Amino acid sequence: MEKLINVDKEILGGTPVFMGTRVPVKNLFDYLEEGEPISEFLEDFPTVKKKQVNAVLQIAHQLLMSLTRISHENFA
Repeated sequence: MEKLINVDKEILGGTPVFMGTRVPVKNLFDYLEEGEPISEFLEDFPTVKKKQVNAVLQIAHQLLMSLTRISHENFA
């Protein structure tokens, strides 16, 4: 499995960034929160590849689904 996110105290003080870049992962979610399309994010941060964005969004989706399932199991 290819590493998608890098956390290194020497890069932006340990802020999680897309692997091979200095672009914080949070920037992607900030763009999406503002209603900006992924294409705009990729245009503004050309060092990030679409494949990386799609993989990070898939992981975020899986985490949310897992948390939702755990939450429902705890309240059942």
